[in-house]
Amino acid sequence: MAKLVFGMNQSLDGYVDHMAFAPGPALFRHFIKEAEGQAGSVYGRKMYEIMSYWDDDHPEWDEDRRAFAAAWRRQPKWVVSRTLRSVGPNATLVQGDLGAAMRALKAGPEGEIEVAGTELAHSLTALGLIDEYRIYLHPVVLGQGRPYFAGPRPPLRLVAHDPMGGDVIRLRYVPA
Repeated sequence: MAKLVFGMNQSLDGYVDHMAFAPGPALFRHFIKEAEGQAGSVYGRKMYEIMSYWDDDHPEWDEDRRAFAAAWRRQPKWVVSRTLRSVGPNATLVQGDLGAAMRALKAGPEGEIEVAGTELAHSLTALGLIDEYRIYLHPVVLGQGRPYFAGPRPPLRLVAHDPMGGDVIRLRYVPA
């Protein structure tokens, strides 16, 4: 059975914003290893559109960016959207009953399936389908933006905390 894991970079005051701060080299290499080992990823429309950047090669990329793109392209992706009519390579469009679709997905492949996007995570949290939350806590204060927990704040239990190179700490929680 697959495990749904919601993990994102977060500011000290609880916001996610890929434009305001980014992972340093050590954390980016960690994300490459995670992508290489994942059974796939589930995206909301907005996050999928951001991540589709990795579908095309860019001449300015270094070795790490090429490695991440290769891992991202290789893994299956499921895109949850009410408005998209098609998705890119190695991706499946998910429409209709989100709970039924995600329960079927969890019953399929073994391993971790990344959940990406705060709105999607909000919906999956409300359905009780997130198995683990990973917060990559950065020493940045944004003061505003999209909160990591966009809706229900589930009771959680800390299972691990790890320094991730530089000033970032990974906090791993499971539903309590």
